Amino acid sequence: MLKDLYARWMYGWETRLTMRDENRVVRPLEWGFEWLQSFVEDAGLSGRVERLAAAGHSEQAMIEVNEAILADSERFFGYQRPTDFRLEERHPMLFPTNVRPETLERDARLKHLAAEGKSPRAQFLRFTSPERTPYAENDLVNARWYPADPQRQVGKPKQAIIVMPQWNADAFSHNTLCSLFNRFGISALRLSKPYHDIRRPTELERSDYAVSANIGRTLSATRQAVVDIRCCLDWLESQGYEQFGVLGTSLGSCYAFLASAHDRRLRVNAFNHASAAVGDVVWAGQSTRHIRQALEEAGLTQDRVRALWAGASPMHYFARFASFNKQGTGNREQGIEGKNAVSSGEFSKKALLVYSRYDLTFPYEYSLEVVKSFREHGIDFEPKVLHCGHYTTGETPFQYLDGWYLGSFVYRAFKELRENAGKQGATTTNLEAEEEVASL
Repeated sequence: MLKDLYARWMYGWETRLTMRDENRVVRPLEWGFEWLQSFVEDAGLSGRVERLAAAGHSEQAMIEVNEAILADSERFFGYQRPTDFRLEERHPMLFPTNVRPETLERDARLKHLAAEGKSPRAQFLRFTSPERTPYAENDLVNARWYPADPQRQVGKPKQAIIVMPQWNADAFSHNTLCSLFNRFGISALRLSKPYHDIRRPTELERSDYAVSANIGRTLSATRQAVVDIRCCLDWLESQGYEQFGVLGTSLGSCYAFLASAHDRRLRVNAFNHASAAVGDVVWAGQSTRHIRQALEEAGLTQDRVRALWAGASPMHYFARFASFNKQGTGNREQGIEGKNAVSSGEFSKKALLVYSRYDLTFPYEYSLEVVKSFREHGIDFEPKVLHCGHYTTGETPFQYLDGWYLGSFVYRAFKELRENAGKQGATTTNLEAEEEVASL
């Protein structure tokens, strides 16, 4: 009885929060093959896609593109390292995605303080994304830089984490987590997702182009997000960082998982809300009802939508993620050799999976699919359940519990990673000494 009452109360609260924003726009279905043109050409599918589309079989063509992505995801999520990494300083701005009075008031206050020079400036990593789009502002990657105190890193491997907030997050979301990680001696890059905050095209109020009824553009945004994460790792390595993690929330969790499944450098992984298939979330989620409306009006079904976004769905990459925990498997696939290879018994990838019992955006049953698959694939992970919903995770008291789960996991996982590296270093030193003695 009490459980049922609690569920009804929580679902009601969650629904009210998802209904606050009235600036969601229903845009018609578009196939968006032009957004994937470079990959389609590289995969040798141009002629096939053109013929199918011309014959009225665009859905089949897009399914075949997704099959090609899954068959060669290394190519799809591969990239050329940027050459224009730079740090810039500016006054942080909010870049709100809703038009609620309190949000607009906060935005105006921040702009006023910046204009008068009364707000502190912050550092941002900027570079050109290898995945190009028609929007110059979107292609200029933005990541707020939170460097840890150098004194806390003396004598230790330099550690850093990339943080990706939720869909439609403003530019201040998750900044508190970054400051928390600094207290652990861990530097943080708070990465703006494609089409978010300063990267958002001026024609948009919300970050709609990251996930929309344009099938190809949604896949392109996923590709860009994953590539941007990997490029941030390149910059961090150039700054002397050695051990890396990633934290993503909601859509950011999907991007973070895909990046980690394709990059052995991401050893600490915190997935805050997770689901197995992009199509299922879009179809069943309360906050994507405007996208579902467009897809339904075009005559699509949940199963068909799932296939159209297979290339962006974590469910198809669980085995790849798990391969990093098995001796040599993930390393052989990516040609990794030498001191950075993951060997048997070495700390490989650790994951935290946070999900919500009363989630109407990432429905509970889909999160359980992820838990089940992680277990079946032997992934080293910790599951944590919040007794709230998706949006209510950001409300008191759940935001503090979620923060505790995320913060404590990141602290423990990086500590273990650091200690494990120390043990390996000591073992290597002992072996070298033994060899030197033997040579005498």
